Amino acid sequence: MPERETLHVAEFLGDGISTELSASVHQVAQALPITVQFHPVDLSLETRRRQAAVCYDEAMAAIRAHRIALKYPTVTEKESPNKVLRERCRFSVIHRPVASLPGVPTRHDGKVDLHIIRIAVGGTYEDAGRRIGDDVAVSIRVIERRPSREAALYAFRLARRLSCGVVSSSKHTIQRATDGLFEEIVLEVAREFGDVPHQCELFDALLYKLVRNPEAYRVIVTPNEYGDFLSDMACGMVGSIGLGASANYAFDEHGNVDLAMFDPAGGTAPDIAGQGVCNPSAALLAFGMLLTHSGFRGLGTMLDEAIRATIAAGESTRDLGGPHSTAAFTAAVCRRLTPRA
Repeated sequence: MPERETLHVAEFLGDGISTELSASVHQVAQALPITVQFHPVDLSLETRRRQAAVCYDEAMAAIRAHRIALKYPTVTEKESPNKVLRERCRFSVIHRPVASLPGVPTRHDGKVDLHIIRIAVGGTYEDAGRRIGDDVAVSIRVIERRPSREAALYAFRLARRLSCGVVSSSKHTIQRATDGLFEEIVLEVAREFGDVPHQCELFDALLYKLVRNPEAYRVIVTPNEYGDFLSDMACGMVGSIGLGASANYAFDEHGNVDLAMFDPAGGTAPDIAGQGVCNPSAALLAFGMLLTHSGFRGLGTMLDEAIRATIAAGESTRDLGGPHSTAAFTAAVCRRLTPRA
């Protein structure tokens, strides 16, 4: 009997429902026809309060050793662990797929099948700002060439695989220097992909058109804060932020992915932590993205389809109107993990 392949994954533990999400991912991992070896690092608030520097050093050592990580929600107190990790890992691109799921009630009739590519750094998030007297506050807005180009390249390569076009979106008519630079860089990359259609849309108009006709959009690339807003809005269109998973990428000098971290979009949900009722879908979808990235595309697709089939069958958690606890939902997903012939 052939030896099972082993996948090593750095696992960044967090707060609130993090423990339950981790248990769900581990249960699914055990049902796969490979061995997944998790290497946990405690990034909970309690541990960070005691030894933040040690925590982050351990996290960096783990992700550098294994090149991939799965992160669970963390509380932001003095600093955002997400921001710290993005800076230390030099993550420049965030990929958030958002798609309609049968069985999830929404207030929107359109079908959403989006890939939102967001620059992970800069924008208005680069500088917390400062007060000038009592009545004025200012902050610096930053757009850089390298992460803009990496985000654009990722978007066009993805669109080529999906046989669709790319929409870049910003407020370049108002933010002429910063958003203007972003759009210039996207246009430069677009010239390298003559087979991939490209169009530029103002961000406010994009939001309106996306709500009216989501089927017209597949791959959208934006600066940092626009992608943040758009990602959460898109999750609202499909019925729950609990269905959003993200990938964070850092690239080497040749444009290849060097480090990758995958995480669910939701927060720590302290009001339900420890009750066994949280929805692990986003964490499982993030794990599926990790499998695909790691070369196990068939397993990633199988897991994605199992999650969707479980929800479509009405075996969802209570937040989506189903009857299941976290553990029961996870077990239902595992029963559907049938490798393709």
